[in-house]
Amino acid sequence: MTEQTPRNSELLSVMKQALKVNKKPFPWVKAFSAGLAASLPILIGLLAGHLDYGLIAAMGGFTYLYVFDVPYAQKAKKLLFVILGLTLVTALGTLVAPYPLAIALVMGLIGATAIFIFGALRIAGPSAIFFVLVFAMTTGMPVQPEDALLRAGLVFSSGILSFMIAMLGWFFNPHGPETNVVKRLYEELASFLESVGTKTFNEAKHRVMSALREADNSLAAGYIPWRKTDYFKRLYLLNSQAHQIFLYIVENFSDDHRELQPELAKSVHHIAKTLDQKNPMVQDYKNLRQSSDKNDEKIELLLERIYDADAIMNEPASRIDQDIPVNKQSIRQVLGGGFDKNSIVFITALRFGFVTIIAAIIAYEFGFARSYWVPLSSVAVMSGFSIVATYHRGIQRAFGTFVGILIASLILSIHPSGYLIALLVLILTFITELFIVKNYGLAALFFTPNALLMAESTSQGGFSFSYFASARIIDVIIGSLIGLIGVWMMGRKSASSRLPHLITKTIRSQSQLLLALFSNQGKGFDATQSRELRKMRTNLNNLNILYNTAAGEVPVDRKALDYYWSVLYSMNSLSYLLENCATDNRPELSDETLSQLLYVCESMANAASRKRIPTLKEVPHIEKFPSIQKELIALQKSLRNEASI
Repeated sequence: MTEQTPRNSELLSVMKQALKVNKKPFPWVKAFSAGLAASLPILIGLLAGHLDYGLIAAMGGFTYLYVFDVPYAQKAKKLLFVILGLTLVTALGTLVAPYPLAIALVMGLIGATAIFIFGALRIAGPSAIFFVLVFAMTTGMPVQPEDALLRAGLVFSSGILSFMIAMLGWFFNPHGPETNVVKRLYEELASFLESVGTKTFNEAKHRVMSALREADNSLAAGYIPWRKTDYFKRLYLLNSQAHQIFLYIVENFSDDHRELQPELAKSVHHIAKTLDQKNPMVQDYKNLRQSSDKNDEKIELLLERIYDADAIMNEPASRIDQDIPVNKQSIRQVLGGGFDKNSIVFITALRFGFVTIIAAIIAYEFGFARSYWVPLSSVAVMSGFSIVATYHRGIQRAFGTFVGILIASLILSIHPSGYLIALLVLILTFITELFIVKNYGLAALFFTPNALLMAESTSQGGFSFSYFASARIIDVIIGSLIGLIGVWMMGRKSASSRLPHLITKTIRSQSQLLLALFSNQGKGFDATQSRELRKMRTNLNNLNILYNTAAGEVPVDRKALDYYWSVLYSMNSLSYLLENCATDNRPELSDETLSQLLYVCESMANAASRKRIPTLKEVPHIEKFPSIQKELIALQKSLRNEASI
């Protein structure tokens, strides 16, 4: 009885989390735009006298479901990729429709490819689900391989329509997403100042590092070489100044037990609050200087840095007219890193594709009605980013689909046609996008009838309450079970078992970068473009994804995760410091100092690989960069917390 209690408790916890409705605000504008993108092609088809063409084109409207608050330059690239992807799978679905085995294989390949690309590039969105859905819906249409180009063209044209709707905001606020990211950064920076001298310092420090990376990535993604506006340059300079303020606080106040005067944090909050105002006023720092300790040089220098940040938005255009040195990894490098044998993204993609193929083969071999709903349910369930998320998806999809089928049956029983179909698609898509941020199960209540309405209208089938209810419920149950079983069998411990090895690799790549940064690499060496920096970024990126995946395994070892969290925290902090000093003038360390640094790193790497307690080594001082020394000491101490392993 005692053995079952923890399992029952864990199961109950998973159930509660799956049914939990979060407090995120409703995305009214996005929801309406998504409904418009899905229904307009149907309306245009009706006006042209071809409802069938409009329904096929409506699948291109799924493009809008991949719209998120990212820079418009990045959004444009992402949506064009989605449009081309949906166009391709439409053509493939039409061509392979007569061959069930080919359908299964291609469906698995589509799913695996989408999961890998979205995972490796860390793109927010529904990932593979709509690529597989469009392919599946196309295979369920009347078998007419000769219409492949026509159907693909219709999907492409409505995808372009979604693209135009998504990019409308660029005309009114072209740098809105980047502004929001920099505002969040300064809010986190203000909270970090408030945490100095308190127990929340390390937690706030981690949040600022995440915000800095987000801002770096957002500004790099929004950078357009042939369009460098003054406003974008100001955002870039504000981000650079935030780095300087953060590093200064880390260097000078990490070991400070006194709390800073609240006016310092308020002045940073003011920068965030007024960032998107047309003419933000520079704060009066005289009173702040007078109230501060005039003998405290550290506070004075911090004030200067905050003042410099505050003044950036009011600098004359001539003062900010400078090149923007954008440093980011190429897509080829990122995707290449995803193919690493320890990359959980690659392993997940293979698992996803294999289970999808198995689900499709079972569905077609047993001749289920509308066979493609079985693998589609597997795909929907497996789209969770972890095992726990997969279980959540299974529970949510079961709940949402069963009720959604009743809604779909009622809708289809009235034999909707013409403008009513367009209106229903608009309403159902709108409500789906409204509730997807709250709970996937609530969204499935409306996504299910929407998908059924579009699929059955394009397949020209009859409408029967008993047919849809029984066939769809059976399909969902079997598909969900296949997805859950596949993930459980193939991925229970695939992430956590790889953590020690990847931690070892990442520490060694950090030591290689350390050597490259502080030794003589010859004339013309650019640390920001070095192989060592790219390798460290790749390993750290894979490690963070691996940890997040391990945190969602069932059963989960909480003590081990707590241990690895402290280790990853130190490694992320060290990587941040190494990346930032890559752009500075660095001293050339002596051979003895470098040897000791490498010895310290290799000792930690060996200990992590063997799950041993590392001995505490002396870390030599690094001139101008004492925070790197502190972080190496902190990493040693984190690895020494062996009790939880």
